[in-house]
Amino acid sequence: MTEFFITTPIYYVNDVPHLGHAYSMINADAFARWHRGIGDEVFFLTGTDEHGQKVADSADAASMSVTEWTDLYAQRFKDAWEKLDIAYDDFIRTTEKRHEVAVRKFLQALYDNGHIYLGTYTGSYCVSCEAYYSANDAVDGLCPVHRRPLIEMEEENYFFRLSAFQDQLVKWYDDDPTAVFPDFRRNEALSFIRGGLEDVSISRTSLSWGIPLPWDERHVCYVWFDALINYLTAIGYDGAGYERFWEHSHHLVGKDIIRFHCVWWPAMCMAAGIAPPQKVLVHGWLLVKGEKMAKSGGNGVDPIDLAGIYGADAVRYYLLREHALGADGDFSIEALEHRYNVDLANNIGNLLSRVTNVVDKSLGGVAPRATGNVLDFAEVKEHVDRASRAWSAFGSAQVLEEVQLLVRMANAALEERAPWKLRDANEIGAILGDALEILRLVAILVSPVLVESAPKIFAAIGLEMSAISSSYSQALEVGLYQGGMTIAKAAPLFPRKGQARAR
Repeated sequence: MTEFFITTPIYYVNDVPHLGHAYSMINADAFARWHRGIGDEVFFLTGTDEHGQKVADSADAASMSVTEWTDLYAQRFKDAWEKLDIAYDDFIRTTEKRHEVAVRKFLQALYDNGHIYLGTYTGSYCVSCEAYYSANDAVDGLCPVHRRPLIEMEEENYFFRLSAFQDQLVKWYDDDPTAVFPDFRRNEALSFIRGGLEDVSISRTSLSWGIPLPWDERHVCYVWFDALINYLTAIGYDGAGYERFWEHSHHLVGKDIIRFHCVWWPAMCMAAGIAPPQKVLVHGWLLVKGEKMAKSGGNGVDPIDLAGIYGADAVRYYLLREHALGADGDFSIEALEHRYNVDLANNIGNLLSRVTNVVDKSLGGVAPRATGNVLDFAEVKEHVDRASRAWSAFGSAQVLEEVQLLVRMANAALEERAPWKLRDANEIGAILGDALEILRLVAILVSPVLVESAPKIFAAIGLEMSAISSSYSQALEVGLYQGGMTIAKAAPLFPRKGQARAR
């Protein structure tokens, strides 16, 4: 057993959750569930980012206090994650006292170590990003992410000496080629670093909604600097949780915040005298007709609406099956329905229904044991092992491909042998016992994704998933299904599209 600390970005409380947020959450949740299943001690952190100009402006526009606004929208994120079966261990809000204490302590360490100085910032700023951009970053004077005009600003700021850490950052990446996943995102970060680093502003005097700097309370901490420190706040900066979890930290982030997590944050950690995070997992964007999904762009998709139509499991499955971690991916209802009908209803659901139906009708409801006399268990083991390795390598799309290959093996054997047409109980049992073993293995492998359905598969084949809740490695040995349980025909696991729409 080891520790596994995984975090998501903390989400701005300036709008409701959309499917892009859900994509980050579902990936992190699946990885956390897998690591719990193999017996690791897991800490899964998410939360909301509640400081900055954008939040203050949104509250003012709604004629609400900032506290009222942040309370309302933080709860909306919590509600969304509950609907999607996200099992986080901590939900941090950057307006909490524990976070202010950690931020001020961290800032003071950087200041005492000589890495912060007073200066004047002059340049372009995007309120939507809460980020400064150089002339090289801007696209025709617009924010490169939101395509909105940048605001020209000049004010007294404190600066972090990021430029002083250029060589250390390059050495860190050279010493640890796995620090960022996937490789091409690591190369992006390295290219940015080698292109030359400039010192970055870390404070504002024109804004009061933030955490005051401990040595100069006229200034509040820049929202991105404040937000990054949440990863330490939650595990107890300089405490027992830090000692246990920090060296096993995994930050899951979108590609648009690589600069903050793969350049700023490791340099900030170095400046504070602590190790950088172990790994940054960078995922691509969900696109709608080629554009990044975002509520502000008018193309955001409500994950709760989708879960209400197709079920949370189907939404979780589609996002992880269709979009390999790292690359951009297009979202469409048509693709979701295809995965729902083909992978879930026709393949997994149909296999469960057929097998339990024939056991009920032809074997008196008594499940036969797995023998490996019909399916090649050596080949089955290869698929299972590849899926297990893929979970550990953050390859959820590959895991689900291996699952589908297992299901197709079992369905092909049923089609070829047609046990529903046979009379010999031993022959029927040999076919169905091996198919039941496939269902057992599939349920374990998909349990981090199909949170509601995997236990139903286990129950339908006469087993209890809770019995293997922290021993997936042993339970994924091939050939363990002993049979002898009384089972009945399973109810449809995934009603087809028309039924799902009407639900």
